Amino acid sequence: MRGRGPSARRTRALAAGAAVVTVAAGLGVRTVADGDLAKYAGDALYTVLVCALVALCAPRARPVVVAGTGLAVSWAVELLQLTGAPAELSRRSGVARLVLGSTFNAPDLLWYAAGAAGVWAVLAAATSRRTGPGPRTSASR
Repeated sequence: MRGRGPSARRTRALAAGAAVVTVAAGLGVRTVADGDLAKYAGDALYTVLVCALVALCAPRARPVVVAGTGLAVSWAVELLQLTGAPAELSRRSGVARLVLGSTFNAPDLLWYAAGAAGVWAVLAAATSRRTGPGPRTSASR
């Protein structure tokens, strides 16, 4: 069955570890920086965390799917803020504030893309290193 076996377990363990490291990095950034640096680093790390959760749930997904799904979820949450629903939920719950935010900010969309691009680059490099170089053809030379 798909999603089982040593490779899937290893990927899930790495994704869980990446999620923990990402949360720690986000908290660390908030303690040493403030203003735009902390805000936009937090945005990128939010998407990295979502991507780690995607990889945890779908350990055999291709890097582009993991990064694309993480970006889509991040953008959806940001665009949902245009409705006012996250702001209302954030007033009632600290968890909702952390997960959904409260106010739409267009530059956040760019920083989510930066986080997804970073995830894609790391996963693509890891995948190509694990599988080794493909066969060389005249078109790839």
